[in-house]
Amino acid sequence: MDYIKENLFEIRENVAVAARKAGRDPESVKLIAVSKTFPAEAVQSAYDAGQRRFGENRVQDLALKNAALPDDIEWHMIGHLQSNKVKLAVENAAYIHAVDSVKLLQKIDRTAGELGRSPKILLEVNISGEESKFGADAEAAAKLVKNALECKNASVVGLMTMAPFGAAERELHFVFGSLRRLRDELQNEFGLNLPELSMGMSGDFETAIEEGATLVRIGTSIFGKR
Repeated sequence: MDYIKENLFEIRENVAVAARKAGRDPESVKLIAVSKTFPAEAVQSAYDAGQRRFGENRVQDLALKNAALPDDIEWHMIGHLQSNKVKLAVENAAYIHAVDSVKLLQKIDRTAGELGRSPKILLEVNISGEESKFGADAEAAAKLVKNALECKNASVVGLMTMAPFGAAERELHFVFGSLRRLRDELQNEFGLNLPELSMGMSGDFETAIEEGATLVRIGTSIFGKR
């Protein structure tokens, strides 16, 4: 799977170029290689090429790959998480990206305490307002952050969003810029440090980086089409 190594090299270069173009340190943008639907062998190839952060949409797949692959991988659960899968996510993921309700946040925190774990949480915000997407609106996000102050085990470290598929450049700037501005407002209102912005995928990560992304979730450009 030499193509994975080549693709990773190219993506890393493109991420660095986008960061510099935005006047940012390339080290401020972390690449999550999204390995959903690809086998553990593909993840191992990326690992051998130096990649350490990986994302999965299904917690069952994340758990299986976590058991089969090196221990120093930082796993990110980036898909919608059902309440009955919280335990599996907390056991296996260092980061849980798509938390969009107080009930889910509280269950993650409670489960983390029971398991002696301390996952990092990103709150999913549906900036575009698409009915087909999960995520809280801005008002609900504020309620989530308020509840995050009461968490004893899980740590809310930022926000996540997805742009509409095939969105024009202007809309991408609006979606990603809106998430950054909302993050800044929430930090000021609640005095909670939210350093991470998880936004941008294979087709739009350059714009996301321009608007402040610290975590970009790239799958197709690394592993190929699913």
